[in-house]
Amino acid sequence: MVGMRDVAKEAGVSVSTVSLVVNGTGYVSDDMRAKVEAAMHELHYIPNELARNLYRNRTNTIGVIVPTILHPFFATLTAHLQREFARRDLKTLLCSTADAATGESEYVNMLQRHMMDGIIMAAHTEHQPDYWTSIHRPIVAFDRILGEGVPSVRSDHETGGRMIARQLIGSGARHVVLVGGPRSQFAEGTTFPTVRYHLTVERMMADAGIACDYVEAGSVTDVVAHEATAAAIFERYPDVDAIVGSDVVAAMALQEAERRGISVPANLQIIAYDGTMAAELAGKRLAMVRQDFAGIAAALAEQMDQQIEAENGSNHGAQSKSAEQVDAGESAQPGQVVPVSFIAGETTR
Repeated sequence: MVGMRDVAKEAGVSVSTVSLVVNGTGYVSDDMRAKVEAAMHELHYIPNELARNLYRNRTNTIGVIVPTILHPFFATLTAHLQREFARRDLKTLLCSTADAATGESEYVNMLQRHMMDGIIMAAHTEHQPDYWTSIHRPIVAFDRILGEGVPSVRSDHETGGRMIARQLIGSGARHVVLVGGPRSQFAEGTTFPTVRYHLTVERMMADAGIACDYVEAGSVTDVVAHEATAAAIFERYPDVDAIVGSDVVAAMALQEAERRGISVPANLQIIAYDGTMAAELAGKRLAMVRQDFAGIAAALAEQMDQQIEAENGSNHGAQSKSAEQVDAGESAQPGQVVPVSFIAGETTR
């Protein structure tokens, strides 16, 4: 097996020079570097990646924690994150908390043992903020607030809510039904910024004098329950003329409306929130608020880069705090905000 000593002998340089070239540390002249790289090529030398990572105190692996990859939103997010990290020569280690008995704790333990460089936390957690802030390793939250000093990235849900409300108000909606997760997520101090689009729609409907009800679709991990929820809406609210929910809920509602002979969009408007492939397979082009998955992934990766650099630099282990604040009528929450867009379809007037 070819080693650094063989490369050094072939190139006529010291082993330490080969090490500097392989690990990308220290100064090596262009001439020396060319000799080492030529020798590596000639001898078919493959650097020991594990040894390189130990030398750099890096694993080049990022843990990504999501509730489940059965849901189209998290499947899409994971795909974009993996692509973004691969572009940065990083590997992705996926944890789906619904499918792993140990949940996020195992990944946090791995992070603390330096078996990965950082964690993207995109799942609900029962842990209190002091749990996350006490880890002192690179952690970036997606669409949730984990605690003081833990950076976060989220979509601009308030703007998304305003887009939906303006569409429904302008089209003459009379009774809107919003579909989302457990209402308990709306409590003060919630870690779920996504609920803020629901809150924004509710507030604007109330201001316009339009009836607005909220229906729980169950946990995000229980995708099957969304079909039953879509059917139940029509039984519970026979006068409903607008339904807003995730891509899955919106697609199910469209199919249920067609089974009942309800004309969409003449008698019922449907707006999806997310913009995944599920919205494209509904049967009609759903009107939707589309989250920018590529932008989200890039923002999360950039925040992670900053955390890792801070840990390896003078701030060692410090987690940066975003100063950006967004006011949507609720208490402002810090974090990097990624724009959303409204896509017109065939399900709104």
